Amino acid sequence: MEHTVVPGEPCWIELFTPDSDAAADFYGALFGWTATPAQEEFGGYRMFLRGDQPIAGLMANDGSAGSPSAWSVYLASDDVSSTADKARAAGGTVVAEPMPVGDLGHMVVLLDPAGALIGGWQPGTFPGFITRNEVGAPAWFETLSKQYDAVVPFYRDVFGWDTHTMSDVPEFRYTTLGQDENARAGIMDGTTFLGDQPSRWQFYIQVEDTDATTAQAVELGATLLQPVDDTPYGRLGMLQDPAGVLFLLMGPTKD
Repeated sequence: MEHTVVPGEPCWIELFTPDSDAAADFYGALFGWTATPAQEEFGGYRMFLRGDQPIAGLMANDGSAGSPSAWSVYLASDDVSSTADKARAAGGTVVAEPMPVGDLGHMVVLLDPAGALIGGWQPGTFPGFITRNEVGAPAWFETLSKQYDAVVPFYRDVFGWDTHTMSDVPEFRYTTLGQDENARAGIMDGTTFLGDQPSRWQFYIQVEDTDATTAQAVELGATLLQPVDDTPYGRLGMLQDPAGVLFLLMGPTKD
């Protein structure tokens, strides 16, 4: 069934890493992705492909930007200039002003009111990834936020989220973009468990077997950050890749 993109839906993921060749080898071995050659007209940008479909971006972090290496998420926007204006009005910060990326589209990079980095992508010829919820593709996206009450209206007003409160008890406050089986992303109140960690966006890659993929990742040089565990949403794994970048896995729960 064709996937219909809703306003503000995650549409692209991107890895900023010290060694793009090493990252290409690691994620290629782990997920079966291949990496395109560097595109000099786009500053050396590369893409991970899942089969013949783009699934993620890959960019070398040479330290000049002063930004940490990390995975980032882009949300769909009809007009990134308008998104930037709305972000400023809603308490966000524009990190990279709206700019064209050839004929592929236009991008903007923001900080939400909690300081979590989030991109906006206005498609031209390039829509972003078109595969999701399949093995080797993103399965779920969420921001863990220390300013939940400010961030929920931010994504509603800036990116046009259709927000639904999934849970609003002290130990678990969670709002989704869309509802139930149509939910596309989430906002979690991370105040009680983030500790010294900053608010962040994260996503889960779907795998056939979380334990097996985790073991393979560790063999390839990754670090397991917490034990693999069953949840109501799947069996989850949290790791750092060999460059120290956080990534997450989601697979079926154990029988």
